[in-house]
Amino acid sequence: MAAKRGATDENLTHRRDALDLEGIILAGGLGTRLSDAVPGLPKPMVPVAGRPFLSLLLDYLDGAGFSHVILSVGHLAETIISHFGDRHGHIELEYAVESSPLGTGGAVLHAMARCRDDSFFVINGDTFLALDYTAMQTRHLASGADFTMAARDVADVSRYGRIVLTDGRPSCMEEKSAVGPGLVNAGVYIFERRFFAGLISDTPSSLERDIIAPRLPRVSSGIFATTGYFIDIGIPADYLRAQTELFRSWA
Repeated sequence: MAAKRGATDENLTHRRDALDLEGIILAGGLGTRLSDAVPGLPKPMVPVAGRPFLSLLLDYLDGAGFSHVILSVGHLAETIISHFGDRHGHIELEYAVESSPLGTGGAVLHAMARCRDDSFFVINGDTFLALDYTAMQTRHLASGADFTMAARDVADVSRYGRIVLTDGRPSCMEEKSAVGPGLVNAGVYIFERRFFAGLISDTPSSLERDIIAPRLPRVSSGIFATTGYFIDIGIPADYLRAQTELFRSWA
């Protein structure tokens, strides 16, 4: 069954009338935890109900109003490049190819040189989140924040780490030792280019641990909370769950 494209949390309606949005998709991971289940494929290309997961994600972003996406690729990059080429639906695609692994932080710094705007989304390439991207950008721009993070309430934060809020803003990202319900990072951000001032491109780093966490006390930040469907296919159990659940949740 073909997936409908959309952008709202609860009712995923077509949004090609929305603002033209721009983003980076982090699609260069090794996918070691999925290698036994789907050997020989980069993690974003693993099949979900017969289609590459990244194709489903791009479908959704197309409907949400994206016009330009930079795919940050590394491991088996040619598999992704040859499959998608330079366009997916209404989206113009570019590629930022890592010559050596840069981690999520280094990958963003490497790819953002291709961004045309000072504000841009960063999206994990192994996570699906039903999100109103236009509403998130509108709120972010109105707030004047340096970055805004999409957040999702979950029953158990132990897999993700908990976001701690102070006066409604993220003040700390706890390690994964925390347990129980709470708010977690849902793998979608909006950054202003100035957020990365002074950082060196092409240096391996973690976006969350090495870049965001140390800067939280001294930048203006925001949270965009959502109740939309959320799944991370990075482990075999959730990858198998996505085969049917993803379609049931947004078809």
